Amino acid sequence: MMEQSPTNAVSGVTLSRAELEDHLAQGVRRFEGCAFDDEDLSRLDLQGCVFERCTFAGASLFASKLARSHWLRCRAGGADLESVDAVDARFDGCDLNNSKWRRSKLASVAFHGCKLTGASFEEVSHLGIHFEECLLVGADMRGFTFRKATLKELDFSDAYLSGCDFREAVFEGGSLRNAVLKLAKLQGADLRGADIEGIKLTEGGLFKGAIISHAQAAAFLRELDLIVV
Repeated sequence: MMEQSPTNAVSGVTLSRAELEDHLAQGVRRFEGCAFDDEDLSRLDLQGCVFERCTFAGASLFASKLARSHWLRCRAGGADLESVDAVDARFDGCDLNNSKWRRSKLASVAFHGCKLTGASFEEVSHLGIHFEECLLVGADMRGFTFRKATLKELDFSDAYLSGCDFREAVFEGGSLRNAVLKLAKLQGADLRGADIEGIKLTEGGLFKGAIISHAQAAAFLRELDLIVV
C-alpha cells in the first residue's frame, strides 16, 4: 500500500511514470525508499525534489529537469541522465556507477561520497561542479576543469582525463593510477597526496611544473631502471 506521510512524502513503494506524475501534480516533492528501476522518466520536471534511498537502476531520466534536487543514498547504476538540467543539485552517498551524463548541465552540482565508476561525462557544462570522496574509476571526464580546486579523496584510477585542467589543483589523497592524461594541464598541481603509479614515461612531460614527493620522483626514476638510494 502506498504511504504518504504528514510531511507530504511518499515512501516504500514502486512507482510508474504515471504514478510519479500524479504525485508531482499533487505537490509531492519528497520520495523515500521508492523504486523507479528501468522506468522511463524522461523529460519530467523534478526540480527541487528530494529522493532518499530510492532506486533508479537502468532508469531513463533523459532531458529531465533536476535543478536544486537532492539525492541521498540512492542507487542509480546504469541510469541515463543524458541532457538533464541538474544545476545546483546535490548527490550524497549515491551509487551512480556507469551512469550517463552526456551533454548535461551540471553547473554547481555537488557529489559527496558517490560511486561513479564508469560514468560518462561527455560534453557536459560543469562550471563550479564539486566532487568529494568519490570513486571515478574509469570515468570519462575528458576536458574537465579542476583549476585551483582542492580535490579530496577522488579516485581517478583508469579514468579518461584527456585535456583536463588541473593547474594549481591540490590533491588530498585519491589516485591518478593508470589514468589517461593526454594533453592534460598539471602545471603547479600539488600531487604529493595522490597515487600516481602507472603513469607512462611518455607522459612524464605533462608533470613539468607539478609538485611531487621524493617517493614519487624515485618511482619515476625506477621506471628508467635507475637505482635510487
